[in-house]
Amino acid sequence: MSSNGDEVIPWPVADAILTQEILDLLQQGIHYGQVKKGPSEVVKALNRNLYEIVVMAADTESLAILYHLPPMAEDKGVLYVYVPSKIVLGRACNVSRPVIAANFTRNETSDLAP
Repeated sequence: MSSNGDEVIPWPVADAILTQEILDLLQQGIHYGQVKKGPSEVVKALNRNLYEIVVMAADTESLAILYHLPPMAEDKGVLYVYVPSKIVLGRACNVSRPVIAANFTRNETSDLAP
């Protein structure tokens, strides 16, 4: 995240093409049971070394909820990215509510292509 005065700007935000690829991959990951939803589930997966990539919503009302995730991901050497919409992230995670954070969990026996 970068800061512009008092305004915090999430970074890196995926462009439209990358966002669509990430959302498609999330939908596949849901089918294989490899996606955790919500900041607390993401933290648990990072602490248990069950991670591949962290996806966060850039339009989260209070980005303070997500402040701890990028540094934690960087410490673990995990890639992270913001997608523009929490509603679309929620739909990709197969829930009717907005989702502000999700991650892919590691599963060596999965058919999901990296």
